[in-house]
Amino acid sequence: GESAAQETGTPVYKAPYRAFQNHEFGASMSDPGTGIDFALEGFYRYGRGANDFSIRGGFADGEGNIDTKFLVGGDFRTRLVSYSESFPLDGSLTLGLGSSIGDGPDRFFLPVGISLGRRFDLEGSNTTFVPYLHPVIVPTFGGGDDDVDFALGLGVDIRFSERWAILASGGIGDVDGVGVSVAYIR
Repeated sequence: GESAAQETGTPVYKAPYRAFQNHEFGASMSDPGTGIDFALEGFYRYGRGANDFSIRGGFADGEGNIDTKFLVGGDFRTRLVSYSESFPLDGSLTLGLGSSIGDGPDRFFLPVGISLGRRFDLEGSNTTFVPYLHPVIVPTFGGGDDDVDFALGLGVDIRFSERWAILASGGIGDVDGVGVSVAYIR
């Protein structure tokens, strides 16, 4: 029952493009589902052209007899598709590598996904909304229990000023859980 949505095992999904020009940093709080009370992570993401990279780290507090797990991971996102008259969404390939290490079995994650969505500008303001869906295949290994998980991430990124964004997502499928991030963008 441990969640394995993304590179650190938390349900933090990604929109098809970034809310920032050069980089962002922030914090995520999530409820990764069965076995974990909550997870707290910090992240830094750097972008150039159609690509961006991120690192994230933090901890997950386990339920009952399960102690704290340390989370560390990174990911890569590249733009594949831009919306047009023939296809109404933007799309990106996402790849990741990460781990959940601590008391009990250590787990390692290799998420591969496609994020699809579209940006909407709120007229007369700096606010933008990016609703998206992010299906992922997540090979997991470690602790003698290798598996391949499938999940569908649903989310919305809300950039409400030139410097701040809220990123909210949740997963269904082999993963249940929700996550909310606050990001300072540049």
